Amino acid sequence: MAAPPNPVSDAQVGLLRDTVVALVRRDGADLSARQLGVFLTCYLNEGGHTVRGLAAELNVSKPAITRALDRLGELDLARRKVDPMDRRSVLVQRTAKGSAFLRDLRAIMTEASGDGKRTTRKAA
Repeated sequence: MAAPPNPVSDAQVGLLRDTVVALVRRDGADLSARQLGVFLTCYLNEGGHTVRGLAAELNVSKPAITRALDRLGELDLARRKVDPMDRRSVLVQRTAKGSAFLRDLRAIMTEASGDGKRTTRKAA
């Protein structure tokens, strides 16, 4: 027996869907869920970020973070720099292009949430 719909979580899932669809439809590179998670963690959480710290925070392996950062670096959404205090460690830095992407993402989400008139699909 299916659980009754939850209007709050259904609205949140609808907003996520509308945001992802808008990102898919726009020109530009696509980010995987993991890449987007790493990007948002770097841009929304204050402080310096390391591969080790991101792996711990997101509960994924360091190689998974490295692959995500490789892609973010290719797109100039993030940059890696050797930590001057500990040359064995790498710091993740924000970029101007990454900041612009975050502004665009916020605008897409604002538009998607709009006046609550988003279309939602019923489960088949």
